[in-house]
Amino acid sequence: MTQRILLITSSLFGEGGQSRALAESFKQSLEARDVELTERNVVEQTLPHLTGAEMTSWMTEPAERSLEQQALARISDELLAEVEASDVLVLAVPLYNLGIPSQLKSWFDRILRAGKTFQYTANGPVGLLEGKSGLILAARGGMYAGTEMDSQTPHLKHMLGLIGIKDVHTIYAEGLNMGDERKQQSLKEAKQAIGQYVSSRF
Repeated sequence: MTQRILLITSSLFGEGGQSRALAESFKQSLEARDVELTERNVVEQTLPHLTGAEMTSWMTEPAERSLEQQALARISDELLAEVEASDVLVLAVPLYNLGIPSQLKSWFDRILRAGKTFQYTANGPVGLLEGKSGLILAARGGMYAGTEMDSQTPHLKHMLGLIGIKDVHTIYAEGLNMGDERKQQSLKEAKQAIGQYVSSRF
């Protein structure tokens, strides 16, 4: 059965970014696999920061939306459709100032929608996109995984968990700015881990 993968990239440096290199390694590992891949580069797309007007458009019944609200709601609806159609969500993420790129946050702001991807209940929020899995490809200049400085990994997992994606695997390439030898070894290990992940999942 063909598995549908949505790959989100968010490097400010395009093809020169290290998280993009991990994404390319993931794509190469998929060769000859029975998958359908959709890619979205949230930096090239230039999603604006979320505004009150755009959020209000979601809360307005489709038949009652103004032309402006229809255009605003369409941005999120398109992104949501890609996520809903996928079986596996892959995030290639650099670490900028201990967080995720603001462009990726803008993407998350449009797919984390009450009533669409999660709902509030008496026991708290419940995700509506269960049955999907996630993969985080994390590229970092320093060494952060497993330390208090790594606020990025929990943040990403919490956001994915909010919409029901709780089967999340993380592959790190760290120490990329700590000398060429360390960089090459880290990338090699990360790419090997990507290959093993693909072999076990697809």
